Amino acid sequence: MHLEVFPDKETLGRAAADRARSILRGALDKKARARLVAATGASQFEMLEHLTQSDGIDWSRVELFHLDEYVGLSADHPASFRRYLNERIVRPVHPAVFHEIRGDSADPNAECNKLAALLDAEPIDLALVGIGENGHLAFNDPPADFDANSSYLIVDLDEACRRQQVGEGWFRSVDEVPTQAISMSIPAILKARHIVCTVPDLRKAEAVHDCLGPNRPVDPKHPASILQTHADTWVFLDTDSASLLDTTE
Repeated sequence: MHLEVFPDKETLGRAAADRARSILRGALDKKARARLVAATGASQFEMLEHLTQSDGIDWSRVELFHLDEYVGLSADHPASFRRYLNERIVRPVHPAVFHEIRGDSADPNAECNKLAALLDAEPIDLALVGIGENGHLAFNDPPADFDANSSYLIVDLDEACRRQQVGEGWFRSVDEVPTQAISMSIPAILKARHIVCTVPDLRKAEAVHDCLGPNRPVDPKHPASILQTHADTWVFLDTDSASLLDTTE
C-alpha cells in the first residue's frame, strides 16, 4: 500500500487524478478497453474534476461501473449516485458505456445479479474508492463481509453512515436517508488490478487511523483496513485526514 499526504484537498485531488490517469493510460496501451469503477461523495470532487480534464485518456474506450447506489432512490434525486456520476463523468467525457446501478429497480436482487455478471466478465483495471467516516468501503459498513460470494450485495446502512450523508448535504435529515443500498462487495473491489483511494478532510481522520494506521489490524469492524492486503493500492490523504496517523505507534 502506497500512502501519500498532501497539504490540502486540491493538491490531493490533482495527485490522485494523475495516478488514475497513468493507470488508465497504461491499460489502454495494452488493450482495446479499460474498465473503471468510480466512487462518489464529497471526497471525490477534486479528483474527478482533475481526472475528467486530463489529456491522454481516450474515454470512448473506457467502460464505467460504480460502487453503490441507494435502494429505492430515483436517478433524478439530488443524492443519487447515478446522477452524481452522470454529471461528473458521463456528460463531461462520454465513456464507452456506463453500467448504472438502478437502485429503484423493482427487483434489487435481480439488479445485483445482472451487475455482478457484467463486472465479473473481465478484470477491472482501476477502482476509485474513498473511506467513510465509519470506515466503510463502498457501502460495506462495519462489520463488513470480507468473504461475500457475490460482486454486488444489498446492504443495510448503519446510522453513522446515514448521518454522514446528511452532514455532506445530500439529505436534510437522517430519516430521509434510505436504510439500504446496492453495494459492490469487498472481494469484488479487491479484484481490481489497481486501487486509488482518495480521502480528504478532518472528519475522516479517525477512520484513516483505525483502518490504515501503523500496526492497525485488518478487521471487519474497520472495513477499509482490507486495503492493506491489496497488491497495488494508492492512498491519497491531506494533512487533516492524516492528522491522527503516528508513525511511532
